[in-house]
Amino acid sequence: MIEPRHPLPPFNHETATQKVQAAENAWNTKDAEKVSLAYTIDTEWRNRTEFLKGREEVKAFLTKKWEKEIDYKLRKELWAFSENKIGVRFEYEWRDTEGQWYRSYGNEMWEFDANGYMEKRFASINDLEIGDEERRLF
Repeated sequence: MIEPRHPLPPFNHETATQKVQAAENAWNTKDAEKVSLAYTIDTEWRNRTEFLKGREEVKAFLTKKWEKEIDYKLRKELWAFSENKIGVRFEYEWRDTEGQWYRSYGNEMWEFDANGYMEKRFASINDLEIGDEERRLF
């Protein structure tokens, strides 16, 4: 039996906001194992130009991501929701191994199963080089 991951669909404004905040909190841990547990075993992702299938691919992707994106800090905002779908606007800041800072921003579309696990995540992301003095997220 699969343990439900609350809040569960159908979403209302309060529960959709809770789901977005839980995702922000989890991603800011930069713990690929922990984050991957929010997704179904057979989750489908599009992240920029990468297409992932399954929790294990997500975990490997996130591990690699956070090795590259140092001092990662993320903010997510609820944009829209329906019964089992949530749209999110986000931005995050990070620096590369040479010390260049970036702000990455975009939108995500999420779809959940009845137990509250994310089945699909489609992300469109843009990166902007920024100076240290332009940072907003600490």
